[in-house]
Parts: sequence; C-alpha cells; structure tokens
Amino acid sequence: MSEKKYFDPEDLKKFGSITEWQKSMGDKFFAWYGEVMKEGALTEREKALIALAVAHTVQCPYCIDAYTSDSLAKGADEEQMMEAVHVAAAIRAGSSLVFSTQMMNHAKNMTM
Repeated sequence: MSEKKYFDPEDLKKFGSITEWQKSMGDKFFAWYGEVMKEGALTEREKALIALAVAHTVQCPYCIDAYTSDSLAKGADEEQMMEAVHVAAAIRAGSSLVFSTQMMNHAKNMTM
C-alpha cells in the first residue's frame, strides 16, 4: 500500500470539481478567474509570472506547479521565473520587517 500524502499533484487535475458542492459560486469563480487571466493591460505571460510569485508567497504547491507550467507555456524562461519568486520573497520579507517599527515604538514607550 502506498503512503497517503497531504499534497498529491493529481489533485490539481480535480480543481474543476469545486463546483460539485456549490455550483453557483464555483461557476462564478471560474468566470471571474478566466476574465482576470485574459490578456489586458498586462500580457498573459506577465500575469502568469505574477501568479507564480504569489503562489510562492502563499505557499500553495498546487499553484506553484500550475503557474510554473503556465509561465513556461506563455514564454517565460527560468531566469524570469526565479526573478519573480525573488521579488515575492523580498516583498514578503519587507512586509514582515516593516512591522518592526510597531515593535520599536512599543518598546520605546515602555522604556521611557
């Protein structure tokens, strides 16, 4: 018997079935998602790179797999993909560090 894993890449193929238990909301999500990901002010390639970066920030393995494939399919290369991930990591780190001002203000108020 194979070991059951929490993350199963095969589950990504089942994403479309989220409409099974709530068709109306699932259909609305997919319609909205499809509209968002269409070419607009940003190219589909740029949107795929943004999605890849966000996938790393929210740490979704399904999204990482999906948007790695999508980025490559839309013409991004490995360097661009890694740069997008570094941008996401820098923003995530900066968003943690900016809250240090709250800690510093609180500590200063306590020690004065």
